[in-house]
Amino acid sequence: MKLPVYLGLLHRSEGTLAASFRQVSDGHGHEPDVYFLCQALAAQCDEHQRALAPIIERYGEVDDDGGPERLHADGLAETRSGPIGLLRDLQDLYLLASLVDITWTMVKQAAQGLRDTDLLDVVTDCDGQTATQLRWLQTRMKQAAPQALIVAD
Repeated sequence: MKLPVYLGLLHRSEGTLAASFRQVSDGHGHEPDVYFLCQALAAQCDEHQRALAPIIERYGEVDDDGGPERLHADGLAETRSGPIGLLRDLQDLYLLASLVDITWTMVKQAAQGLRDTDLLDVVTDCDGQTATQLRWLQTRMKQAAPQALIVAD
């Protein structure tokens, strides 16, 4: 069974996304909506990791360092400055959140195959919140894009 590989990927990705939301929150604190929403979304990611704990206890977790690099994502080590920096940082968050989202989808498929209702419950709650995170990021990028891309420095 390879589910533990994806549980490990999901666990690490949620942690990376949480840390990255906090990095963007701190780096763009002058944008109140970004600051407070990124803090709230980071807390959701923390909760997702806690919700995964009993599942990981049951199935295990594999840190597949030998796997393809495309399955691993680095978090944001630092934020960029200015309007274009905010747009790029939000786009990086979107990419990380997309990795988390599709990983939840694959784990959901496994949960359905296993008929594991506990895992399905966790996936349903967490995947729905991740989808909301993606929608907020997309909306916020749309809001930031005109100023960042059109207005002169």
